[in-house]
Amino acid sequence: MRRPPIDYSLIVLAGLLYAVALKYFVLPSKVILTGTEGIATALSYYFESYWLFIILYVVFQALLLAFAFARVSRVFALRSLIVVVTVALTLAVLPEASFAQPEPQNERIILVLFGGLLSGSAKALAFKNRGSTGDEDILGAFFSAKYLKPVGSIAIIAAIVSTTIGLALDLFKNGQIESVVNTLMYTSIYIFASAETLNNLYRKFKITMLAIITRQQESVGGAISSTSEHRTFTTQPGQGGHTGGAFCIVRTIVTHEELPQMIAAIQAADPECFYYYHDLEGISSRYYIAPIG
Repeated sequence: MRRPPIDYSLIVLAGLLYAVALKYFVLPSKVILTGTEGIATALSYYFESYWLFIILYVVFQALLLAFAFARVSRVFALRSLIVVVTVALTLAVLPEASFAQPEPQNERIILVLFGGLLSGSAKALAFKNRGSTGDEDILGAFFSAKYLKPVGSIAIIAAIVSTTIGLALDLFKNGQIESVVNTLMYTSIYIFASAETLNNLYRKFKITMLAIITRQQESVGGAISSTSEHRTFTTQPGQGGHTGGAFCIVRTIVTHEELPQMIAAIQAADPECFYYYHDLEGISSRYYIAPIG
């Protein structure tokens, strides 16, 4: 199946959105990011230095981009590099502004939730254009292809280490367990908001069973095979309970990313067919999903 052309403006837009999310919503709310970004934010909070975050962000991303070049794909790594450079440069030039008060008694929850939605959207936009915002998204691209899990799930796993380090630094600096628990609560909200937004907008690793009831099974089967060289199908004869007429049930397993194109091809092959689909949980590791990038 031929890939659509890449619009590099969307890659840059993903970087701009992510930088805005960090600058104006995530960092002011003092939540701990996931992966190496979490370590960078924790140290920047401890030393109260915004520029320390930018420096550590660039250093950590350089290491992870090298991993992406070696273990994921060159195309994915190059597009991720564009996003990371955009984020770093934008963070360096964005002016100071305050959209909500970060104190817990005011509007911290608004910063956290909107920051999570915005960063998750930026990540999904980068992934859809065969790139990433770097950090745990690079690991997400690698492990999602290996274990067929949604990329957002990797962020939750990556958050364990960074959150632990961040909370330890918070306790060491402030000496108040209340502050640690408060940071943990808001960090958890941010992580799940970001991860769920990403998983709902980027569905490459979500699997669905598509069933088609048709009398033109050969045409439908041919449409499935021609739409994706990696997808096959099974057929099962059936009989209508009301009419007694013979028909065939054709089933195929596709990703949510492939689903719209597959349905369009099937409807073109048999406009009179009836189809339905439902999500699947768990699938054999032999199932093929094209690597990101």
